[in-house]
Amino acid sequence: MRDLPDFSAARVLVVGDLMLDRYWHGATERISPEAPVPVVHVQDEEGRPGGSGNVAVNIAALGGQVALLGLTGDDGAARQLQARLEDAGVNCHLQRESAYPTITKLRIVSRHQQLIRLDFEDGFPDYDATTLLDRFEALLPDFDVVVLSDYGKGTLSAPQAWIQRARAAGLPVLLDPKGRDFSRYKGATLIT
Repeated sequence: MRDLPDFSAARVLVVGDLMLDRYWHGATERISPEAPVPVVHVQDEEGRPGGSGNVAVNIAALGGQVALLGLTGDDGAARQLQARLEDAGVNCHLQRESAYPTITKLRIVSRHQQLIRLDFEDGFPDYDATTLLDRFEALLPDFDVVVLSDYGKGTLSAPQAWIQRARAAGLPVLLDPKGRDFSRYKGATLIT
């Protein structure tokens, strides 16, 4: 990483769909007698920030000052996710929505091969964005750039609200879109 620019002065606000990526690693020695599937003896468990959380962790790893604004459930997965983010140097501004579980992707891995992925998610289809948008506006003066990370889970269901507020504050908006309707993201400085 010594050939990379110095990102220590970069102040980045990441907003988007947050999830916990879980991995269960184990050995497979036999096939189940109940069905033709491998039996995995789980030997290690791992949890990592996913979605917009992964974006924030990567920015922090590059040396940037990063804050993350997003939605979680009010559950153990949310607490684990926040702990992992804070351990990575991410300043968390998480809104806990008790009506929904934290989005979690569980991958079962054996011999370096993913066998199955289990998704625990409802998204956040009916949440009221007002509180989160108010927090976003209050945070904007402390940052140089906004990154919107849309995985289609509901946090950024109305992307114009976020883009217009950031642009009104004079900040560039970098956007990782979901889907092919890029007109939803009009006004973004850069779409990846």
